[in-house]
Amino acid sequence: MSSPPPVSRREFLKFGGLVVSFALPVRLAFAENAGLPASATPAKTVAPDQVDGFLAIDRHGKVTVFSGKVDLGTGVRTAITQIAAEELDVPMARVNVIQGDTLLTPDQGPTYGSLSIQNGGVQIRQAAATARRALLQQAAQRLSIDEHELTVDGGVIKPKNGTASVSYGDLIGGRTFALQLDKNAPLKDPAAYATVGRSQPRLDIPDKVTGRFTYMHDFRVAGMVHARVVRPPAIGATLLSVNEDSVSRVPGIIGVVRQRNFLAVVAQTEWGAISAARQLKATWSDWQGLPDEDKLWEYVRSTKITKDDVTSDRGDVDAALAAADKRVSATYDFAIHTHGSIGPSCAVASFEGGKLTCWSASQATHNLRQQLALMFGIPDADVRVIYIDGSGCYGRNGHEDAAADAALLAREVGRPVRVQWMRADEHGWDPKGPPTLIDMQAALDASGDVTAWYSQFYGPEGVAGRVKLVAADLAAMPHETVMSPGGIINGTAVPYTFPSVKTLAHRLVSTPLRPSWIRAPGRMQSAFANETFLDEIAVATHADPFELRLRYLAGDSRAVELLERLARFANWQKRSAGKPAGGGTATGRGMAFVKYENNRTYVGMVATIEIVRATGVITAKHFAVVQDCGQIINPDGVKNQIEGNVVQTVSRTLIEQVHFDRSRVTSIDWQTYPILTFPDVPQIDIDLIDRPNEKPWGAGEPSSAIVSAAISNAVFDAIGVRLRSVPFSPQKTLAALKS
Repeated sequence: MSSPPPVSRREFLKFGGLVVSFALPVRLAFAENAGLPASATPAKTVAPDQVDGFLAIDRHGKVTVFSGKVDLGTGVRTAITQIAAEELDVPMARVNVIQGDTLLTPDQGPTYGSLSIQNGGVQIRQAAATARRALLQQAAQRLSIDEHELTVDGGVIKPKNGTASVSYGDLIGGRTFALQLDKNAPLKDPAAYATVGRSQPRLDIPDKVTGRFTYMHDFRVAGMVHARVVRPPAIGATLLSVNEDSVSRVPGIIGVVRQRNFLAVVAQTEWGAISAARQLKATWSDWQGLPDEDKLWEYVRSTKITKDDVTSDRGDVDAALAAADKRVSATYDFAIHTHGSIGPSCAVASFEGGKLTCWSASQATHNLRQQLALMFGIPDADVRVIYIDGSGCYGRNGHEDAAADAALLAREVGRPVRVQWMRADEHGWDPKGPPTLIDMQAALDASGDVTAWYSQFYGPEGVAGRVKLVAADLAAMPHETVMSPGGIINGTAVPYTFPSVKTLAHRLVSTPLRPSWIRAPGRMQSAFANETFLDEIAVATHADPFELRLRYLAGDSRAVELLERLARFANWQKRSAGKPAGGGTATGRGMAFVKYENNRTYVGMVATIEIVRATGVITAKHFAVVQDCGQIINPDGVKNQIEGNVVQTVSRTLIEQVHFDRSRVTSIDWQTYPILTFPDVPQIDIDLIDRPNEKPWGAGEPSSAIVSAAISNAVFDAIGVRLRSVPFSPQKTLAALKS
């Protein structure tokens, strides 16, 4: 791309403290050419308080958006395109979104927590609004007309009554704005929306269904070689010896790389790397540091507590429990889960002139940049991480670890290296959603009212930070030492107005396997316990589950509106106290509700299940979901998210569980860690409440949080027994029926 012609300072228009200034042209061709090393691209601001951090407009009026949030297959790119197109009044086809390139995009935080639109999208909207106002002011001067008499159509500014016009490309094309984001820049009136709030086709789908889409696994750079890491047979094993001669005859072998306990092979071809990894002979020490799987919950309960987080404290719970006419108590547990990405993690890395460029499907490229800089002892500025779509993940899986593998090997062999994990790597070595244990108690008075609610949540310490890189750990290179399980204490509080409430999170010093966040971390586990326990209270007080919730949500008009709408949408019939045991197949319905903390998203659902009493097999047949997430950018995209949440969480609830022995994870393939298959996908009906005059709140996680509880409550409705341990395996169901 050639540079725009020089512009004299007399051509720069100054107005209201906003200046469109001459600077280095924004060379979008560089941005689009992800194959260039970090040093090849001219400096571009990535400041999150600058319009130029988020937007560029070329001479043809095409808009490039620079987003620190990335699309993990959730439709974020489409929604961000809609936001920018709407606020700038240009067609979506003229907007291109560059995602997760640390050299070009602002650090908007990792793509998690349902924050992509409510935080990242809002920043981009504000940048677009600031730019639009500045361009209108320029056009007003250029056309000698009051800016309020101007309108924008397709990136062309013209008088409401008249023929003169000037385009965005004429005003700014190829130059920088040099403007700070202005929180007071007027946003477009939702009543005038033409794109936002309307379903738009996903931009990524055509190429995905036709095979043209470039996934991380398809990405190549010139001179690239292939590698496989040879994993220890036990998580904490020490490498004692390596026989490099054992791979000397593998075609295309380049060499064996060993650094402390990190061991890998590099070859000219991928099959050569796979063959060498299988043939390499190495001796490892023994290690048996994991607890017995069948004693997992005793292990969790006995683990040292390092801190207690009181997430809510109202009234006097102890006194209310002591004075209760009736107490209800239960314990719930939620198994260790793996991310189980369909495509194993993959990355490419290149060292050139002491600078590292890494192509990764990481959901946190700016964090990964800092981790790699720490690992290799180089400045952050000498590391560039470029996002390329992976196979999708709901949380921190193995993408970052594959990147660390590739970077270490690229440094050692002096060539770009591609590392793709094998299935056993993905299932055995990706970080896990930690095991969670929850104790619940409630006090009831003589009239059946809840007078106290007390919960204790057991989970590992730490927050959603940077997860320790396996390669750095094995190679004894600098790395993080704290655990990062995600914001797992969020959601332990409840929205219900009981007189006395105490919710306590016991933070544990350790957890059996390396933890990270996985889909609604902590919130799914908490909502499972909270909403199932509330159903148990409904049974104990002979109350309908909807009526019980409405009683204690009376002060929250949005919650009441949503639940009443759900009851109509799902055609809910008041429920009795569970059907007696018998033969054949039973059908049940259960409901659950969540007010997702921090982002004000409300979700309610009714699940319909079938259970075969003789086998204990549960099938989720139907879900009715009502969601209120404030302003909706793309209704179809939100429905995609809800459908994905339901399907994945049905799988986690009914089937998924990580198995392990004293040394390692043993569920390392799809036979030992099965997931839901297409024949068992339930029907999902969705009703969305759109609030266009509000902020867009999170849509990515909330609906996943209550699936487990809705299924558990439906099982009770069907057969009169309560399932409190995820997953709801046939063995657990049969044991519950027998007891």
